[in-house]
Amino acid sequence: MAWRATPADRLLITPLSDGLTLIFDRQSGQTHLVASPVPEIIAAMGNNIWTTAALLDQLHHQFDLGADVDLAARLDNHLGDLKALGLVEQLVERAP
Repeated sequence: MAWRATPADRLLITPLSDGLTLIFDRQSGQTHLVASPVPEIIAAMGNNIWTTAALLDQLHHQFDLGADVDLAARLDNHLGDLKALGLVEQLVERAP
């Protein structure tokens, strides 16, 4: 499975106080109030298509994530939640 973030030009992302971030989706009209690591995940994804493993590696390069063995599962959970909000898309590989 692969993942892609909603195009950046469709989102208005505004950091607020207390570690919260407001994300407004211009297309759907939905507003989301999120906390870390959601904004960091979306920013790390940029306009690229990612596998969970590759995105986790990217996040490791940007942040000190430690050695938590469950990070891949936790990232998959976050991506699933972001998919439900319409902020990321899960791409299914098709057989040739």
